[in-house]
Amino acid sequence: AVMNLIESAGIKLKIERGNRVFPESDKSSDIIYALNKLMKDAGVKIRLNTEVKSVEKNDNKIKIELNNKKYEIADKCIIATGGLSYKTTGSTGDGYKFAKKFGHTIIETHPSLVPFNITEGYCRELQGLALKNVKVSVYNNDKMYFSDQGEMLFTHFGVSGPLILSASCYIADKINPQNCEIVIDLKPALDNDTLDKRILKDFKENINRNLNNSLDKLLPKKLIPIIIDNANIDPYKKVHEITKEERERLVNAIKEMTLHVNGLRDYNEAIITKGGISVNEINPKTMESKKEPGIYFVGEVLDLDAMTGGYNLQIAWSTGYLAGNSICDW
Repeated sequence: AVMNLIESAGIKLKIERGNRVFPESDKSSDIIYALNKLMKDAGVKIRLNTEVKSVEKNDNKIKIELNNKKYEIADKCIIATGGLSYKTTGSTGDGYKFAKKFGHTIIETHPSLVPFNITEGYCRELQGLALKNVKVSVYNNDKMYFSDQGEMLFTHFGVSGPLILSASCYIADKINPQNCEIVIDLKPALDNDTLDKRILKDFKENINRNLNNSLDKLLPKKLIPIIIDNANIDPYKKVHEITKEERERLVNAIKEMTLHVNGLRDYNEAIITKGGISVNEINPKTMESKKEPGIYFVGEVLDLDAMTGGYNLQIAWSTGYLAGNSICDW
């Protein structure tokens, strides 16, 4: 229904791996345009640069104080302020403040769908390198918390991209990210023996060349010196001199490229906020507060979060739709 609604505003959508939905243009501004058009067509009044200072309830009326020393009086109020991510949009945690005033419990918040800081300095050398069809696994004290296949990206501070953002969801509120290791399988479609045979084939085609000039068909150019160094092999060694033991180390370096996490990035780079208002205190049929009738909470201000790909927006839209329908009592 949401996809149909957005496409009715003239924006074409696409479905990617994992049922992740994006605008065909890959521009989030297209979705903003669609929502603005739909709100304008529906007669919604938008007030820019108008901060809500407080939300109070007296004698069954809700008093909303604005930053221009004006007030709005309402019968019902939907609080859809988001979490702590993207502060430039106004999501500065005010919703939690309003909820606490009405007696709600706030589950501890964490940045989520967020990149990782990595200890290894060579990530800076790999900045901008995108890897496709790799397998990423996240471990903490030998326990695996996440494993999936897809895309990732190296940055000046560490790693990002769809796989990394998804991985952050699984550890943000569970463990100290600084105790984690990320293991990247650069060739998940090949087992160790098959990869070794592939390397031997490449070696035969480059039999008199140095190792560092013999892996171009197997690995991105930027990555070759890093992998060779991780395998502890002389990059200038001729491939016909490479021993079986060295090949095994090379295979392991490709199948288990290990990075050490030095923490998550902060809310300024987090796509979503994990944690928020306890859903146990919200009526799931209406989104109305169980603590204060007439007050409704929707979207990311709640303790709800999901993977990347439009799912968190869907949570916001679905809960918002439900609250709106409940208030209107069609």
